[in-house]
Amino acid sequence: MQNLRVAVDVGGTFTDICIMDETTGLIRIEKTASSKDPIDGIMAGVSKAAIDLGKVALFSHGTTVATNALITRRLPRTAMVCTKGFRDVIEIRRANKEDLWDTYKDVVRPYVPRRDRLVVEERIDAQGAVVTPLDEDGARAVARILKRRNVAAVAVCFMNAYMNGANERRMKAILEEEMPDVPISISSGVLPEIFEHERFSTTVVNAALSPVVVDYTTRLGERLKQEGYTRDLLLLHTGGGVMTPNSVKDFAARLAGSGIAAGAIASRHIAMLCGFRNSIGLDMGGTSTDVSLAYDGQSRVTKDWYIEFGYPIRFSSIEVLTIGAGGGSLAWTDEAGSLRNGPQSAGAHPGPACYGNGNRQATNTDANVVLGRLGTSLAGGKIMLDPVLAAESVDESVAKPFGLTREAAADAIIRVANANMSDAVRLISISRGYDPRDFALVAFGGAGALHGVAIARDLAIPAVIVPPNPGVTSALGCLLVDVQHDFSESYIASAHDADPAAMEAEFGRLEKDALERLAHEGIAPADIVLQRTIDMMYQGQWRSLAVPAPAPIGAMADLIEAFHRQHEREYNFRRDEAPVGLFRLNLKAIGVVPKAELAVHQPTGVIPLPTSRRPVWFDAGAAVDTPVYERSDLPAGFSLAGPAVVEQVDSTVVIPPGTTAEVDKYLNIIIRVKD
Repeated sequence: MQNLRVAVDVGGTFTDICIMDETTGLIRIEKTASSKDPIDGIMAGVSKAAIDLGKVALFSHGTTVATNALITRRLPRTAMVCTKGFRDVIEIRRANKEDLWDTYKDVVRPYVPRRDRLVVEERIDAQGAVVTPLDEDGARAVARILKRRNVAAVAVCFMNAYMNGANERRMKAILEEEMPDVPISISSGVLPEIFEHERFSTTVVNAALSPVVVDYTTRLGERLKQEGYTRDLLLLHTGGGVMTPNSVKDFAARLAGSGIAAGAIASRHIAMLCGFRNSIGLDMGGTSTDVSLAYDGQSRVTKDWYIEFGYPIRFSSIEVLTIGAGGGSLAWTDEAGSLRNGPQSAGAHPGPACYGNGNRQATNTDANVVLGRLGTSLAGGKIMLDPVLAAESVDESVAKPFGLTREAAADAIIRVANANMSDAVRLISISRGYDPRDFALVAFGGAGALHGVAIARDLAIPAVIVPPNPGVTSALGCLLVDVQHDFSESYIASAHDADPAAMEAEFGRLEKDALERLAHEGIAPADIVLQRTIDMMYQGQWRSLAVPAPAPIGAMADLIEAFHRQHEREYNFRRDEAPVGLFRLNLKAIGVVPKAELAVHQPTGVIPLPTSRRPVWFDAGAAVDTPVYERSDLPAGFSLAGPAVVEQVDSTVVIPPGTTAEVDKYLNIIIRVKD
């Protein structure tokens, strides 16, 4: 009986595995050390968790393979074929800088060096008419050059191909004749949108990653099959869905950023279970913190993202803001004598000073140990924390230089870290037109529950939710997603003059492609959901907003009014007299995957006793005698008033004075933050 669902999230230090029994909804977790080859770590975790893969109905995986390949530049040799005269588009970029005021900081080099960017004669005009047919002799000569160079992938990027991809398709056919085993990405197939740099950049990233992720998914699929798994491997992509290996070879760039999307999905789902349709996810790990936002049950989605600045990847992605704030973030003093925190990190090794691996500089973990918020061990005793080394690091790094007591110095370290994370939450909420007071904060990751309440107080967020297994919540997110693909088509017109029938015809073509792809992946027609949006803007702007569109398209006046309302919420103003333009038609195609319900626990009436007590500083004033509970002892329905500390294998929950906490029927801890 195939009644198990398995999700795997591979991190830099640990590989997290989440196993759900469909019949009971119960979840168990396993953590194992990540390995040089992520597949070895995954299979070691499967073995450690004693998973019979023959009983697994779904195996879902969030991977950092694509992200790491881009960051480290461990990419196969990739070539680019362009329209003559446009060889340097991806190097000229938008001529902007990540830091406007740093004259000397250059943008990293393109993924394809200039010598591997070759050109051919061809031209499509802005209306899609063929001005110059593809020079087939020149195209074949280019193909033979690339064959001699043994390139592993090719990106074909022609001007205005978003309007007519005929020349690109012919170029691809010629390349396939000369190099039948080399993956070819064409911009009209990968991203048929205006703005040549973004289209070229996305296509280049897609081509460069294709050999990497195809090799990875093939090897992982074979290992799973050898161990008895009989279904498709599902891979989480940045848009918040999963894709099968059949789609990975054509849309490899969708896996860049795969890992961080899982946490955003899980935090939204957990908040919904707790009755909050608006939520902010705070995923704080050892090195970084990922912040996401869901409004009215939907995650914010963006197309403005990248792994390395200057080289955008324009596939739809759940918007996640990442900052360098984690348990291992280092406390340091800048040239002006101010205390700073991160983004530098002690990492997994040597790690915080209290790990005893040679680091002497204070980290957030060391400060939490000094304040009593953390005990003397992590991961169920697998990592022992030395409070003496933690105290020494805080004294040397902060207390002595600033003339503070040890506890005041530790409190200052945590306050600076919390301020950095609060600023990140402001960026993704207030700066987007959302009031944090209308949201719940979902605090997870290994360190999120240590800091969650302080951040909520800073932003007047009324409730903090801590999931049952905070450290593996991202892995849980892999179990909560559907097969999903995004399709788009440029459609540039005035909204007032647009023809609804013509727009409906364009959506019809997108829907036909979507249905064919989902059918190819074995999705039954009854499980298919299609969602339409139209990118709109005030004419003269180039930034657009995605407005939900009905099927069929009705009166344009209704769409225009919907755009005005959305623009007002996003930017706090609307211009009813200004003409509105259409930019792009979008279609999200979802293949619904049956999901097992999480187990519901009934109140037992048992009042658990603390396992210990210890002094905890909740500010620099004085320590408070605080009860310490074991998370597994807390039953559904149990409530308590702070102060309290709750310890578990993968995290520690801090419940400060002046707050109350309750355990709901899904064993989430909901902390109510008073004004």
